[in-house]
Amino acid sequence: MLAPNPNAAAASNAEVIAHRRTLWRWHFYAALFVMPLLIVLAITGTIYCFQPQIEPLLHRDRMVVADTHGPQLSRDVLLAKAVASEPRGAVPTLAQIETDRTRSAEFVFRLPSGESESVYVNPYDGTVLGTLSVEHRLMKQVRNLHRGLMLGKTGELLMELAGCWTLVMIGTGIALWWPGRLNARKGGLWLPRLSLEGRAWWRDLHAVGGIWLAIGALFFVLSGLPWSGSWGKEFKALATSASLGYPKGAWGEAHVHSTKPAATHEAKDAGEHAMHGMQMKMDDLPLHQTPWAVGATMVPEGAEASPSAARVPLDDMVALAAKNGIADDYGIALPTRPTGVYTVSYFPANPRAERTLHVDQYSGHVLSDIDYASYGGVAKLISYGTSLHMGRYFGLANQIACSAISLGLAALSVTGFVMWMKRRPARELGVPVRPAKRPPMRAWRGSLTVLGMIFPMMGATMLAVWCLDRLAFGVKRAAA
Repeated sequence: MLAPNPNAAAASNAEVIAHRRTLWRWHFYAALFVMPLLIVLAITGTIYCFQPQIEPLLHRDRMVVADTHGPQLSRDVLLAKAVASEPRGAVPTLAQIETDRTRSAEFVFRLPSGESESVYVNPYDGTVLGTLSVEHRLMKQVRNLHRGLMLGKTGELLMELAGCWTLVMIGTGIALWWPGRLNARKGGLWLPRLSLEGRAWWRDLHAVGGIWLAIGALFFVLSGLPWSGSWGKEFKALATSASLGYPKGAWGEAHVHSTKPAATHEAKDAGEHAMHGMQMKMDDLPLHQTPWAVGATMVPEGAEASPSAARVPLDDMVALAAKNGIADDYGIALPTRPTGVYTVSYFPANPRAERTLHVDQYSGHVLSDIDYASYGGVAKLISYGTSLHMGRYFGLANQIACSAISLGLAALSVTGFVMWMKRRPARELGVPVRPAKRPPMRAWRGSLTVLGMIFPMMGATMLAVWCLDRLAFGVKRAAA
């Protein structure tokens, strides 16, 4: 029997160490960028998850009314009361419909200044209870922080990059934790070894907590990226072109239940011309929330009508929505132009019930009816992901689960920071030392390449990090 070759064993061990140092180095760079943004995402995401409970508490004087058990005024009368309370030039753009008898009626107006505000009216006596700015209310600010740090496009790109780099952090974290030749430690895999002290105790807490939260973190990233400002828009367009995303439009252009309104040939031609030249998308409407699957669909335009033509009453629109199975907690975008339409947008907790109706404002004919069955396969998955991501799908338990994952990820950022500070030499960044010999790691490099191709902006930043790493820390290497 041949004796084991000590040189071969030493070379094998050196390769294992080199693998581990390379993974640790990328984990460090990813975490250094992601940690502070992950804390922001975790805190704002948790707050926004409980929006349905928080807003009525914050604005109880405007949103909550006493149920008198008497009849409620019609929606048209309530809208008239809201219009009378607003300054000259304010345009009603949205009616939010709820059947809860303890909630006030909400109407959104576009002000002459260009901003929007919600007006709340008591549905029993028509008293105007007050207003709230749409742009400056607390939950809107929390959402803006979550999506873009309130920095506009720059912030959106930063948050998108944070999501992408979180994928690197998850992948390298799992690889560093994985038991085997890269990690031969005993214990501390599924439960932290609380008997340890110092940095080792923090490392166990970080590694074990990370592995338990990895699936939740991965889900949050993958379900959140389709909503991002740059990659998300491109992905939506790609999914549509491949017939995997949202419906292309109305009137037979996709699997959309629709009926053209009856009209004269001249009106028909005008309506079709408007359809081809329309500019507004669903995401442009003043709706509180719009399903991802229809966000980029075009809003159809109705035919021109005579100056004396009467608009369909809002109460009739509520009745039409109920007839189509839309009963509660939805928005009706109001027409603001002669060729505008009513848009009923239903974004419930169960994605299968999502519905979007575009209705001619004069005839009441349904121009377009988009339901869940009209969505492509990718859009259906994203709809479920969105509902779970926002803590809506299975009620309070979903909210609690999302909050636990979010706050757990924030705690991981804290433990990672503590480990870094305990290891970092004074006045140095503390980058893990590069191995003396670069290991092949073809699977790892191939994975990063694929990730960079899927997310081009992230690919560019990975290349930048690789170059900076060699320029700034290229000399210092670990001994072989």
